[in-house]
Amino acid sequence: MDDKTLSRDGTSIAYARTGRGPAVILVSGAMSTGGTLAPLAARLADGFEAVVYDRRGRGESGDTRPYEVRREVEDLAALVEAVGGDAALFGVSSGGALVLEALASGLPVRRAAVYETPYADFAPSGAEERAAYRRNLTEALERGRRGDAVELFLRLTGMAEAMIQGARQSPMWAGMESVAPSLAHDDLVMGDSLVPRERLASVGVPVLALAGGASPAWMREAARAVAEALPQGTYRVLEGQTHMVDPDALGPVLSEFFAV
Repeated sequence: MDDKTLSRDGTSIAYARTGRGPAVILVSGAMSTGGTLAPLAARLADGFEAVVYDRRGRGESGDTRPYEVRREVEDLAALVEAVGGDAALFGVSSGGALVLEALASGLPVRRAAVYETPYADFAPSGAEERAAYRRNLTEALERGRRGDAVELFLRLTGMAEAMIQGARQSPMWAGMESVAPSLAHDDLVMGDSLVPRERLASVGVPVLALAGGASPAWMREAARAVAEALPQGTYRVLEGQTHMVDPDALGPVLSEFFAV
């Protein structure tokens, strides 16, 4: 991260800019830092100033406690101000939930897009699995068991047990454990894990809700429900894409939407 700004509560937020043009702030999901979205930022850099940042509690950003979702909305407000007061937003996974909450809170931006915000309305296990995850995650973090917290999250995403145990032996595991406490942040951002229809009804800017054609059907239905709950929502499927969306497939779609 090349730059830092201060959020309203004094927390330092690290960010980096790529390209020139209208600003688009990219919001990462769970277990991610600003660097995770750097390839997408590079793909947008031809026509935009793409901004990536470390959400609080990750990477080079601070982590003032106690955590509150509104503080992350204030982080986004500080970033919008830092890049000139005019920006669009893109959020992936639980980062999409943060973007939607920022919009519902009245953050002044041009427009926004989200990719596969994992609301559980149409998931086979509904919100019950998410509630159990929250209980177990809270216990693991309170006891300092960061590795167990990471495992809980990976299971929630559907990763096979053998792959989880393989990940534990990989060089990346230490980095995953370092951001494990921020899993509690994303859990709070997701709220009750259901599409916040009443909150979304107040959003006054165009929003593009995206999902991958190769993702589970419930992910697509959740994205459709988000679009339908928004006064100016649009739903679109990226054929052949999964939750790990390819920047080369996503970039042109976002460029077209944000160029309006």
